Amino acid sequence: MPTELEELVEFLHHGNTQIRQIATENLVPYSRAQPDIFKTGQCAPVKDLKLLVRDYAPIAKNALTILINISSDQEALKLLAEDDAFLETLLGRVTNAKESNGNEFSMLLANLAKSPSIERLITLKRPKVPDLSPFPLAITQLTELFNRGANGGYNKDATYDYLAYLFADLAKVHHPTSYPTPILPLTRPQFPTFATYLTTPPSHSPLDPLTTFLPHTTHTSPICRLGTASLLKNIAFLQSDIPYLLQPAHSVLPPLLLPLCSSNQEGVSEEEMEALPEECQFLTEDHVQEKDVDVLKIHLETLYLLSTRGGMEGRRLVKAGGTYPVIRELHLQVEDEGVRRDCERLVDVLMGDEAEGGSHERAGKSGTGGRVYKEVGGGDVGRMVTQADIEEVEEDDDEDDEIVPIF
Repeated sequence: MPTELEELVEFLHHGNTQIRQIATENLVPYSRAQPDIFKTGQCAPVKDLKLLVRDYAPIAKNALTILINISSDQEALKLLAEDDAFLETLLGRVTNAKESNGNEFSMLLANLAKSPSIERLITLKRPKVPDLSPFPLAITQLTELFNRGANGGYNKDATYDYLAYLFADLAKVHHPTSYPTPILPLTRPQFPTFATYLTTPPSHSPLDPLTTFLPHTTHTSPICRLGTASLLKNIAFLQSDIPYLLQPAHSVLPPLLLPLCSSNQEGVSEEEMEALPEECQFLTEDHVQEKDVDVLKIHLETLYLLSTRGGMEGRRLVKAGGTYPVIRELHLQVEDEGVRRDCERLVDVLMGDEAEGGSHERAGKSGTGGRVYKEVGGGDVGRMVTQADIEEVEEDDDEDDEIVPIF
């Protein structure tokens, strides 16, 4: 005999709208407490939920919440991520300017990036969205959606912050968690085509797509800042691209340094101020230094990678960009010991040439250099979006539309 819960799951495909709504609403808590209930009957409930994301908005919202929660299960993730028709449904809905569940669709897309099969998203072509982008490439549409959609700029009901997690995971790298020697090995991007896409200017623009992400390092949303920081760190793992990343016309350095800066720059000399990027000079009281410890650490790790993997030229560009005084002041201002240690490690790299007469082999061989490799090894956001994130966004909508930190 089926249990009451199993009977409730059967109502997901009921012909009566009210019954489907009651079923999905009551099943949401079980997507976290008993997710296996959705895998009964060869995952038939998952198949029902994939259809329900196109149902009336309240039903679709509940279905999306359930799918977001159970997508951490590999079997469920496979059913979702490898379904071409379902992926098109998600893309069609998330790029619809009138979609009331735009944030939930963004969260589910972010979770699908945990599947290797999502690589096809990078080269996938789909119908154009005239109000969003004149181009058929799905990843171009999502990039434009992320940039234009911030703060309700495209859809009044969505901010698309969680797409930052999608992009960060697409740029994720894979390498061993430990090495026989502390020397950094070359890393392979999980999706090389995405790294190429980010760092290749399209025919219609002199700037590459990565440039459009740079302003988000100081976005008001902590979700957006964390995802963007992770994206930049993951791209910094690509050693061959580092000189390109530091070119003046589109350097990632100013957007990395700005959130590390405080509006209190009394400790910065006039000479040091002139060496800083213009964006970091003479900051007013309106400027807010990054407070999220996780984001601070990621930015410091990115600067470390740019300095060590870019060779002497990369290190020179990072130093010439005024990095040292910014890190020095940050070290004086923060209380977190982990952030302070990361500051010291970065300074050790930046000043190594001066201390050792131009040789900087210790950045890759010393104990200080060796410790960082395990710490930055994850190279991504590293978590699934869950119902708790949805609830935080909803609570935040009731409080001045400002998303609160979820970490």
